[in-house]
Amino acid sequence: MRASAQGGSSRCGVRWRAVVLAAAVSAVWWVAVGEDASWVWAETREGAEQEASALLQIVDRVQLILIVLGTALGTLFLTIAGVRWMVAGGEPGSIDSAKRALTGTAIGYGIAVLASTLMQILDWVLAAQAGGGQ
Repeated sequence: MRASAQGGSSRCGVRWRAVVLAAAVSAVWWVAVGEDASWVWAETREGAEQEASALLQIVDRVQLILIVLGTALGTLFLTIAGVRWMVAGGEPGSIDSAKRALTGTAIGYGIAVLASTLMQILDWVLAAQAGGGQ
C-alpha cells in the first residue's frame, strides 16, 4: 500500500515539474516573441545604446514575470497554509506545520521584496555609473 502511495507522489512531483517547465518555456517564448521584441529578429542596429536599451527591456520583462509567478505561488501557499490551520481541529502537530508553512511563505514574500528592491538599487547604481563616465 505504501509503495503505491509513493508512486503516486512521484507522479505528482513529475506533473508539477512539467507545469513549472511549461510556465518557464511560455514565459521565455513571450519575451522573445512579444510585440516590442522585434529587436530579436533585426539584423543591424544603429548603436550600442539601442542594444542595451533592448536588453534592459528584456531584463525588466523577465523580472516582471518572476515577480508575478512568485506572487502567485506565494499567495497559493499562503492560502494552503491558512486552510491547513483552519482544518487542524486544535491538533498541535497540524497547527505547528501550518505555522511553519505560513513562516515559509512570509520568508518567500520577504525575499521577493528584497530582490525587487535590490534590482532597483542595482539599476540606479548602473545608471549613475554610465552617466558619470561621460
